Amino acid sequence: MELYNRAMLWRAMIVGCLLLGWYAWSLASEPVMLDVRTEPTGGVRATATILFPAPVSVIQAILTDYSHWPELFEVRMKVADVTIQNGVATTDLRIEHTLLPGERRLVTESRLLPNGELVADLKGGDFKRYHRRWKLTSVDGGTQTRADFELVVEIESVVPDWLVAIATRRDLESHFRIVKEKALVRAQRELQPGR
Repeated sequence: MELYNRAMLWRAMIVGCLLLGWYAWSLASEPVMLDVRTEPTGGVRATATILFPAPVSVIQAILTDYSHWPELFEVRMKVADVTIQNGVATTDLRIEHTLLPGERRLVTESRLLPNGELVADLKGGDFKRYHRRWKLTSVDGGTQTRADFELVVEIESVVPDWLVAIATRRDLESHFRIVKEKALVRAQRELQPGR
């Protein structure tokens, strides 16, 4: 009888892990509400609401790991420099995009505001405007994060804004997918026993 109980316990654990994994992957595939439009004054504005399958602390850690930002995008990019002083991260990126010839430089200052928002603003480079905001809210008892995202960007380029908007939509969709995948892996790792 004891052998039967052990076998049932193992089956229950395996089924539980499969169900938890299925549930987590279904969360990772939740649709993103994304709106990308051209701005009347020039540039592009993107807003999105994303449900990440991980706590706010995990999402915040991923988004503030500045030296690993290129891993969050499918666009070719490299970090030329990162400095953090008094809670402000100055990030100097080099970006290669199929839409634009050559390499573009983007220098931003990122900070975590007292209300928990992550905000980045243009400091220099080949952009006319750049403002990014992440508002992260804990949901589902702290196991998930609802992210409200906003991006306003205008590039020093002859490429029309409508074309930049199409590329921005595609790039953000892949960016959100990559962040979700990394968040899911990290959250599952933190749930493992012995951690």
